[in-house]
Amino acid sequence: MVKVLVTGGAGFIGSNFVRYALRTHPDWHVTTLDKLTYCGRLENLHDVVDNPRHTFVLGDIADSAVSAPLVRGSHIVVHFAAETHVDRSLQSAGAFIHTDVFGTFALLEAARQATGLRRFIQISTDEVYGSVPTGASKETDELRPRNPYSASKAGADRLAYSYWATYQVPVVVTRASNNYGPYQFPEKVIPLFITNALEDLDLPLYGDGMNVRDWLHVDDHCSAVDMVIEKGVDGEVYNIGGGNEVPNIELTRRILQLTGKPDTLIRPVADRLGHDRRYALDTAKLRALGWSPRHLFADGLAATVEWYKASPWWWQPIKHQDPAYQAYYKAQYSTRPGA
Repeated sequence: MVKVLVTGGAGFIGSNFVRYALRTHPDWHVTTLDKLTYCGRLENLHDVVDNPRHTFVLGDIADSAVSAPLVRGSHIVVHFAAETHVDRSLQSAGAFIHTDVFGTFALLEAARQATGLRRFIQISTDEVYGSVPTGASKETDELRPRNPYSASKAGADRLAYSYWATYQVPVVVTRASNNYGPYQFPEKVIPLFITNALEDLDLPLYGDGMNVRDWLHVDDHCSAVDMVIEKGVDGEVYNIGGGNEVPNIELTRRILQLTGKPDTLIRPVADRLGHDRRYALDTAKLRALGWSPRHLFADGLAATVEWYKASPWWWQPIKHQDPAYQAYYKAQYSTRPGA
């Protein structure tokens, strides 16, 4: 049995990967390590929690007493755990440095002491490249992160690489574009706008709405990580992009169309500090391994809307019963003037 550790496996992408791994690899035993912060939720694993090939461990990656034995006992580590929301990083950068950088350091220290480790997948982000006015970022391009979140991920990204270069830890780094799909915490734009629209609430759109993002369905991200585990080369970086560049205003209108709501719900708000204008990835290196995304954005977005329509049991308690979420939303959007 192949022993796989998934850090942050109760979060959005992590839980989808746990589900994908158990479905795709009957010879894998998956251990999820998650400290269940606001966006890491056991509800994300509700359909696999009793799977005999899955174990859940409550703990912090930065706590070596918990995380190190799990790393040393694994054949594969897929490191999703991170603070990920740019807006929150503008308010509290320290938490991002602690989890994203120091937490990664704790895992890597354990990894260099491991004897049976075959792969350590460091999940990074396209945001480490910074804003890209034209063209598409290649793996060899300079990293120019422009906010505390992306800077913390760039630090972890390069720290992981250094453990391959110095200690020969079998590290592979992936940098993915914006993900979407089921179980995404409703602070991120797609689930926030879908759930707001379903409840006839305003959709707070930053600035002029012309910031462009490349959208990647979470299942395509999972299959790409799987491909890199199998065929990736130690010490290398692989971009993972969906090839779906969409301005935020167009994304917002598509969501309103899919939910049957009027454009009058769009509420322009003051732009985010340091808001990157555009991200785009060159994915030729990963495609050369045989991977390509399977989800057309129009179909994937429609399916995502349908999932949120059918899953109020999952998102309504977050938005209406969690005082911390309500306080965050109010602080983030309610006081912002129209643009």
